[in-house]
Amino acid sequence: MSLLEEMNEKATARGVPLSAHMDITWRCNERCVHCYLDHDGKGEMTTDEIKDVICQLADVGTFFLSISGGEPLLRLDCFEILEFARAKRFNVKLKTNAFMIRAKEAARLRKLGIEQVQISVYSHRPEVHDAITKLPGSLRRTSEAIRHLRANNIKVSVTNVLMKYNSRDAMGVKRLADEWGVNFVVDPTITPMINGDRSIMNLGITTDELEEIMHTEEFVGSVGEFCAPISTVDDNVLDGYSCSAGHTLAYISPFGDVFPCVQFPMTCGNVRTQKFSDIWYDSPQFAELRSIHVRDLHTCSHCSHTAYCSRCPGLAYMEGDLRGPSQRDCEKSYARTGVPSAAMERLGQRVPQVFTGLVQISGLQ
Repeated sequence: MSLLEEMNEKATARGVPLSAHMDITWRCNERCVHCYLDHDGKGEMTTDEIKDVICQLADVGTFFLSISGGEPLLRLDCFEILEFARAKRFNVKLKTNAFMIRAKEAARLRKLGIEQVQISVYSHRPEVHDAITKLPGSLRRTSEAIRHLRANNIKVSVTNVLMKYNSRDAMGVKRLADEWGVNFVVDPTITPMINGDRSIMNLGITTDELEEIMHTEEFVGSVGEFCAPISTVDDNVLDGYSCSAGHTLAYISPFGDVFPCVQFPMTCGNVRTQKFSDIWYDSPQFAELRSIHVRDLHTCSHCSHTAYCSRCPGLAYMEGDLRGPSQRDCEKSYARTGVPSAAMERLGQRVPQVFTGLVQISGLQ
């Protein structure tokens, strides 16, 4: 067991929010076509309010802190917040489009000891990347920023979110990442907007494209191992949880709302009116979420995919059933293994049904 796995296991057992994701603004200088946030900055927490929340997180034992947005560097106090978090000994990750990072900013991030900078790159082709972000010159500026960060020995991770506009560009982005000497992650999932609007899901890649991603060695490693079905589901799996959201992870919006995760819009409280510890330990919403083990999932607990499925409870929640399957994760498991999920079998389907560029399993909410 790795040190991180051991930390997560102990945090889960003791109810410690080991990780927190804090968006300090939803304002952004890009307008990405698939973005799940709105960009209204009215009512954001002040610098002092954010620092107070950071202190509260430190008090309950949080160690990993992601600062994100929107574009966090649009806040004039972003570096002040980062410095405060590092002074509290947090392991800090910055999520940014990097458009505003030049040599000076990269040097400041190195001096602060930021653990990692995570950046989305949508295509190796400027005309495609910039069309998705709707900000001319964004790929050029982001590329320059990555080079500044690497020159300062800062760890960088590039995420390539795939959609119908850039579905064939993942390999090109990976080559860029290799050239830059940074980590690369491909993500085929489009997330519904945090307000529940699912219209942007129509941007998703097709069944065939999803299957191709799942069977490409450069993205998944050993295809044979990654795509091999695993039908053994033991008590350790059934007694576990779908993911860390609400167990060792919390998300805090720029307005103080607390959720289990940024992809899980179940409001559990607000740090402007309650202490974070009171929300984390006493919220009825968190209590309900933590009461649900894999064996309590009415369909997934009987599914042969359960041992390796990436089921997102937040997506299941947005699809209408916190204890049900996530349509998008059933799609990914099918594309990965070629084996129908329990949800598909329940509906008498052998293959997913395609609808407006998405793989859709009929009958599921």
